[in-house]
Amino acid sequence: MWGDKQRFRWLGARLPEPGGRRIVVLTGARQTGKTTLAKGKWPHLAYLNLDDLEERARLREVSAPGWGRTIGPAILDEAQKEPSLFEKVKFAYDGRDLDFSALLGSSQILLLKGVRETLAGRAFLYELWPLMPSEVRTEATRTPPYPLLHALLTSKVSLGRILETRPEVLPGREGTPRRESLDWLGRWGGMPELLRLSEEDRRLWLRSYRQTFLERDLSDLARLSDLEPFRKLQESAMLRTGGLLSYSELARDAGVGTNTVRRYLKYLEISYQVFLLPPWRTNLTSRLVKSPKLYWVDLGLLRQATRQWGELTGALFETLVVSEIHKWNSTMALDLGLFFYRTRSGMELDLLVETAGGILGFEIKAAKTTRPGDFGPLRRVAASLEGRWLGGAVLYQGETLRLKDPEFDLWEIPAHHLF
Repeated sequence: MWGDKQRFRWLGARLPEPGGRRIVVLTGARQTGKTTLAKGKWPHLAYLNLDDLEERARLREVSAPGWGRTIGPAILDEAQKEPSLFEKVKFAYDGRDLDFSALLGSSQILLLKGVRETLAGRAFLYELWPLMPSEVRTEATRTPPYPLLHALLTSKVSLGRILETRPEVLPGREGTPRRESLDWLGRWGGMPELLRLSEEDRRLWLRSYRQTFLERDLSDLARLSDLEPFRKLQESAMLRTGGLLSYSELARDAGVGTNTVRRYLKYLEISYQVFLLPPWRTNLTSRLVKSPKLYWVDLGLLRQATRQWGELTGALFETLVVSEIHKWNSTMALDLGLFFYRTRSGMELDLLVETAGGILGFEIKAAKTTRPGDFGPLRRVAASLEGRWLGGAVLYQGETLRLKDPEFDLWEIPAHHLF
């Protein structure tokens, strides 16, 4: 559907130009497009891949005093494979023999360990996530308009002020690509390589990716003699996406202790496979749950491993929407607070976003129409937040954007309008 051309990446606009004085650290899950982005952003820099054993051996022979003269400004891919280069880059940078260098790596824990220990105060970190909807549908030679989501997250005015001028229904030339790109992510996930493959090859690629993660990437994080408990934990986490995190349930499923579950989940977090959404803890009520919610980042990997190839369930659709908001917040460095709200009696609001101007609330429904009861949690939270409330919406799979409750500024918004 989308072809094999390179895609536009929003993070590219934030990456610095090589003319300045900067050490860039670009990390993210394997196969998200870090190398392609770096080569496109800095085409005149030398590219050195430390996955290559011979390249590693050659760089090992370069002395720290000679690094700036011999290597100079360069893209150092899989930099964590050769820990000695961090000291050499630091030496050259501090001595003004090197003004710019880009370090890439998918093994976040090892890469950032080198950065923290050696390049602290010198390096700027950027995280590349799988493709987002506007990136799926946009070739690298074009710059798409900012999505509606960006306006909602960065504005200090009420939700209604932003939405009142928006069309109720997007025309086909605009709405169809938005819907199709979100549907793509809901079915195949955001790994760029999948865009050029046939359906059969996509499933094979996703299966191979999971195996590579277990056998290669995981070995960078931990030396596990038996991968089966981790594999079971991974699948159990996928099946519980969008739910409250229970260490005891995951431990039971994987057949390991709760401390091992905590360690395994940390591996999944630092390899960009999952993220945890914390509960809202401001004292609207003393009866709030304290456990975070667990979300799997990429639905393509989740679907392949759990064989859930049917229509999006409520949990999968919620995972898709929350993940895309999480990815946008991280990519654009908005530094917003993302939370969910749930009382011990079971009243839940899927997402609260704490912005500079106030708080937005979102309820997420996989249905193609909204119902009056869908807005109940939004009303209750809005009444409690009073002056901090900017507005709220039910995000759903329908077509119409419409104001549903003027008192609390509550809307129904088709999810594809947002992205």
